[in-house]
Amino acid sequence: MPSAALHTDIASSGWIARLPPKARAYAQLMRLDRPVGIWLLFLPGLCGILLPAGPSWRQRAVLAALFAIGSVVMRGAGCVVNDMWDRDIDAQVARTAGRPLASGRLQMREAAILLAVLLALGLAILLMLNPLCWALGVFSLFLVGLYPLAKRVTWWPQLVMGFTFGFGAPMGYAASAGRIDAAALALYAATIAWQLGYDTIYGFQDMEDDALIGVKSTSRLFAHAPRRFVGACYAAAIAAFALAGWCAGLGIWFWLVLLLPTAGLALQAARVDPRNAPLCLRLFRRNREVGLLLAVAIGLGRV
Repeated sequence: MPSAALHTDIASSGWIARLPPKARAYAQLMRLDRPVGIWLLFLPGLCGILLPAGPSWRQRAVLAALFAIGSVVMRGAGCVVNDMWDRDIDAQVARTAGRPLASGRLQMREAAILLAVLLALGLAILLMLNPLCWALGVFSLFLVGLYPLAKRVTWWPQLVMGFTFGFGAPMGYAASAGRIDAAALALYAATIAWQLGYDTIYGFQDMEDDALIGVKSTSRLFAHAPRRFVGACYAAAIAAFALAGWCAGLGIWFWLVLLLPTAGLALQAARVDPRNAPLCLRLFRRNREVGLLLAVAIGLGRV
């Protein structure tokens, strides 16, 4: 069985290897070498943009472009904050020991400058949206700062991650509809449950090291029943996605296409194995396709 101690998801080949050492360190600090996280931040926002009736497809396309750029920027900012909090912990975990701050390739001052630049870019994008989004965007910064602390005080940091990463869903809905209503809240609940499931799968990679250094997680808490817990999270997510579609009055194509991500999530839950870190990483990455199918389902249901 593959060992987590020999496993890392830090990319060291491909385009990232052709960058100068300092630029490579900044890119890895922002996790640009692992774009799946950008997708997983962007797709809930895209679902939120597509869900409400009213806006034209041109308006939705403009919002989707802004959210795509914002996802790159704010995911990078979140990773910088996380690594600034966790640099000492990361140095003790096999999968994260090579991160730029943990390994000493970047200093805290350099990370702080990058964070300031990213937050300024994020603010510029936020100001292009409506005032409701301004208020939501300010609140989202609180969640971004809170997440790295959660693993030190609770067994449920993945739930905090769900509230944080899933915040794009109500943001996208507010940007598109100019309001928050039952459909938006159902979509947010769905995204939280979905991300609780897949981030628990992701956390299975670190359980041995986390146990040694005392880091808490739902991955450790439910390691004795991983398939039941992940399956319950995914079942709740699909139920809430269905509720969001019903509240928004989506058409028949939403219900038909929703069967595809439902099957994909069921397969993940059936296959997850905490002892197999590479498998857990592959299953986690497949949530990009799940999110794309969810967005397609909502888009077709809105046609």
